[in-house]
Amino acid sequence: MEPIAQPTLADTTFLEDISSSSATDVEKQHQAADAVSDEDDKWVSGPKLVIIMAGLVLVCFVLLLDVSIVTTAVPTITSRFHSLVDVGWYGAAYQLCTAALMPLTGKIYSNLNTKKCFLAFLFVFELGSLLCAVATSSKMFIVGRAVAGMGASGLQNGALTIIAGCAPMPKRPFLIGNLFGIGSLGLVCGPLVGGVLTEYASWRWCFYINLPIGAVIAMLLVFTHIPDNVAKPPPMQVLRDLHNILDLVGFAIFAPACIMLLMAVQFGGNQYAWGSAQVIGLFCGAGVALIIWLGWGYHKGDAALIPFSMLCQRVTWSSCLFYCFITSAMFTSTYYLPIYFQGVRGHTPTVAGVYMLPSILCQLTSAPFVGKAVGRWGYYLPGAVAGGVLGSIGYGLLATLSPTTSASKWAGYQILVGFSRGFGLQMPFVAVQNLLPMAQIPTAMGLVVFSSTIGGALVLSFADTIITNSLRTLLPRYVPAADVEAIIVAGIYNFRRVADPQDLPGVLEAYARSIDRVFYLTMALALMSFACSWGMGWHDIRKPRPSAAKKEDAHTEE
Repeated sequence: MEPIAQPTLADTTFLEDISSSSATDVEKQHQAADAVSDEDDKWVSGPKLVIIMAGLVLVCFVLLLDVSIVTTAVPTITSRFHSLVDVGWYGAAYQLCTAALMPLTGKIYSNLNTKKCFLAFLFVFELGSLLCAVATSSKMFIVGRAVAGMGASGLQNGALTIIAGCAPMPKRPFLIGNLFGIGSLGLVCGPLVGGVLTEYASWRWCFYINLPIGAVIAMLLVFTHIPDNVAKPPPMQVLRDLHNILDLVGFAIFAPACIMLLMAVQFGGNQYAWGSAQVIGLFCGAGVALIIWLGWGYHKGDAALIPFSMLCQRVTWSSCLFYCFITSAMFTSTYYLPIYFQGVRGHTPTVAGVYMLPSILCQLTSAPFVGKAVGRWGYYLPGAVAGGVLGSIGYGLLATLSPTTSASKWAGYQILVGFSRGFGLQMPFVAVQNLLPMAQIPTAMGLVVFSSTIGGALVLSFADTIITNSLRTLLPRYVPAADVEAIIVAGIYNFRRVADPQDLPGVLEAYARSIDRVFYLTMALALMSFACSWGMGWHDIRKPRPSAAKKEDAHTEE
């Protein structure tokens, strides 16, 4: 019988290496599990997330409700205050303050507590609504709209910043889809609610209605913990160095540039001719201020109001352009479709609001579904591309509307437009949040939303110019004997009182053709959004991005 071989030194060393390797593997597995547990712990889930999302969706709803409900109340307000000359400022005051302050709100969210800032902006918005509701003069009403615009400037990007801090990247598309999908109901509810309140109660309730909604939002969020997943300096330190941290000098240059640009667009073709000294002067002033701001921003570097290092990244500027084009098309169609239903088809504002439901409902149902799909599959680019394609087809078909277009056709066209919004609207925010550092997300959210605000204002002005010039061209062709200027001055809602009964079919055809030309503009915007969507890149949001520390560790191990 052979003796049992004793283990050699090499065998012992081999066994020790295996044991050491196994222990190291187990330790790494425990560390990975702990890291995953810590990663999960910093996110919000369950009932708390539902409460936060309910508050944010209500904010989005009330913002869109406020914008759409005002259009219904404006004729009554104008009659009450005998202020026809001020009517342009009812919308411009809100728009100017929102656009001018929006980039600054991104810096505020980057350096101060997100929840407290969000509630502060909500309070300012509600204060503006209260001032509008109790206004005793046209000037007071305009001040109220300006204050409401200041508050609104920080609400949408604040909601997106809160979502970024509450949920991991794969879950955000679904949450953002719900935010925009359910919130879009405010667009269709605005004309309906505004018409009912104006007719059966008072126009003041169009603004009082914001107060109880704001109270519900505050109750949902005040007692709920909302995490700040980025380290922020102490508030007193921010206050001591406020002008540097928030780049108030850059804001003081940037805000006048925005205001002068929007005032030029507001005045051009309305109070003053486009070639007038006032309008040209405003455009020149905006251009000079923008050049000065670019120089200042280059000097400030990453501490600028809008850091150029962030703005020059392809995902940032392509997302801004995509969102600018797709929302500008949405705002324009949301404004001119009711004009088609009320002016050309002769329906009431309430019925026109009901006829807008196909697009709103399709957006409402598709946005959460697409967001969920992006979270599962990981890629947001197909949604953005599909949004551009569907929008181009849908708006192109809307450009064929006539006084006799059947309900099945205009409803089908709206379905395509609604799906295009549901597919595309949330994708720029997903792209930016996926590729930029968490510390830059508030500023980036403000920039993307700002692009929508400034783009929408410019495009609506272009659309107004298109329809006015088109009417001056088409009315003499369809009704040669009609008083063209009298019909145009009467407006879309009163031209039936001015036009002779025998001329009415021709006038309706001219108005329908003019609205069609506006939809050509929206089709072009959708095509541009399709082109810009490719710049967002092909990235999988399910793959975590390695931190700088992990990259250094990996480099050391190599």
